[in-house]
Amino acid sequence: MTISNLLLAISTFLLSGWALLPVSLQFIIGVFAAVCILSILWIALNWAYNIINSHPYNRYMFAAVFSFIFSDILINQLENIYLSYFFFILIGGILLLFLFKDLQVLRCISFIVSGSVLLLSLKLLKLFNPKLAIFQHNLQGNISTKFQYFTNYEWGFDSLNLAYSFGIDGLSIYFIVLTSLLIFICILFIWNDKNFKEYALTLIIIELFLFIIFSVLDLFLFYIFFEAILIPMYLLIGVWGSRERKIRAVYLFFFYTLCGSILFLIAILYIYSITGTLNLEYLLAFNFTETDQKILWLCCFLSFASKIPMFPFHIWLPEAHVEAPTVGSVLLAGILLKLGVYGFLRFSITLFPDASIFFSPFVYLLSIIGVLYASMSAIRQTDLKRIIAYSSVAHMNLVTLGIFSFNVIGIEGAILQSISHGFVSGGMFLLIGVLYNRYHSRFLYYYGGLVQMMPIYAIFFLIFTFANIAIPGTSSFVGEFLILAGIFKTNVITAIISALGVILCGAYSLWLYNRIIFGNLKIYYTIKFKDMDLKEFIVLAPLFILIFFMGIYPTFFSFYIKIFSASLSFATV
Repeated sequence: MTISNLLLAISTFLLSGWALLPVSLQFIIGVFAAVCILSILWIALNWAYNIINSHPYNRYMFAAVFSFIFSDILINQLENIYLSYFFFILIGGILLLFLFKDLQVLRCISFIVSGSVLLLSLKLLKLFNPKLAIFQHNLQGNISTKFQYFTNYEWGFDSLNLAYSFGIDGLSIYFIVLTSLLIFICILFIWNDKNFKEYALTLIIIELFLFIIFSVLDLFLFYIFFEAILIPMYLLIGVWGSRERKIRAVYLFFFYTLCGSILFLIAILYIYSITGTLNLEYLLAFNFTETDQKILWLCCFLSFASKIPMFPFHIWLPEAHVEAPTVGSVLLAGILLKLGVYGFLRFSITLFPDASIFFSPFVYLLSIIGVLYASMSAIRQTDLKRIIAYSSVAHMNLVTLGIFSFNVIGIEGAILQSISHGFVSGGMFLLIGVLYNRYHSRFLYYYGGLVQMMPIYAIFFLIFTFANIAIPGTSSFVGEFLILAGIFKTNVITAIISALGVILCGAYSLWLYNRIIFGNLKIYYTIKFKDMDLKEFIVLAPLFILIFFMGIYPTFFSFYIKIFSASLSFATV
């Protein structure tokens, strides 16, 4: 007899005996059993509460274990539906952060929410089926997409033919993982901050918005959250910024991004008037006229170019980076700049391929100017954040060259460089944040000779500097090499000039490292020297590992990206 049969027999016997008892006796026994169960549960909860509160690390260990168990339970059902899990976890986390005030509870909630989302996104990457991610061409020659974990909901207005859909493909899957990773790292970085609740709440809201942006297949809903992301970023920069210039920084941020997005909204309305739908799957199979493509492409270009940002729409980025707190700079460089890349790849070159090819010389010109101008501007800066900000402008303008190379090599390199830039720039801003937390200054003049008192910090800074230069074996090398190879096949002169920007990147990166790490100690300005602690080491270690992992084994990242790139009808091998 099996255990299940034995339990079934025992339960049947007890139930038959229970039926023979008087009703009054059943009531008494039921009340007694309920009191016993509640008492045992209360004792167990008190015992667990005392253990958790006996040491601060017990709380975090409990949060980690609960996050792992919670994610593992959800993972078992992940293949049926995944988006609901992500959204429910994030929305529930936001509500809990609003309700509770205790700092330790808030830390545990933030850890559990961000950790669970990270584990789920990694499992999502593992379960992603490349065979279903292949784009096909229908009989008319248009692209027929196959998004995974597809869900569709009607708006409730049948006459308007409106619906919102969610799904992921080889393009969005890595951006989702990158988002969950950087948010989790930011939660750990602000662990001891006095404004932890406000920071954590803002970060979780940003994560929710970004997950919707990278998975939504409805153009109107994409626009709503594409703009809504400005609100939490306004709080990070305008409220918790470092100086009074933060008002000017947030004004420029709003002005450039919002003005470009107005034209994007006009383009959406025009698309709906032509096609009668805003569903991406239907739009990918629709043939726009050449004139419509050019008009719509220009409207979308201004919005996405402001997000990247391309020259001359880059003015807001150095100002925003300088005034934003460390986590704001990490998210701004690591994720939010990728919204422009995602917009170009998802909408501009897929919906309007003819217009993209027509305007490619214009994009090449702006990108080349952006790479050279930003690289030369970085050399003359004295603020540490401003140097990394101009470096981000140069690297992201290089990404646009890969996008508009119109071949698989260049597009694949652009996506890989975008992911790598999230690791590298995020790590560089975190390293600068480590210095700022100690000495409350970002001016280059105040630092020097840190290798003598902060050797671990010097090693981390060296690796991230090498990655920023794109040394072979690091993540950036793969992306930049493929971008230059792809653009070389399209336009040799553009590739040669772009390579000069890569050389300039090496110049200002090594100059920055030499000024901070080597030379004489500036003990007059920095009296107390303290190397990286355990928390800072744990925060930077994942990015440190991923830089080498991506540089040594890029196939892990490029496999699904290659499928997306090859799916584009105009992309050559």
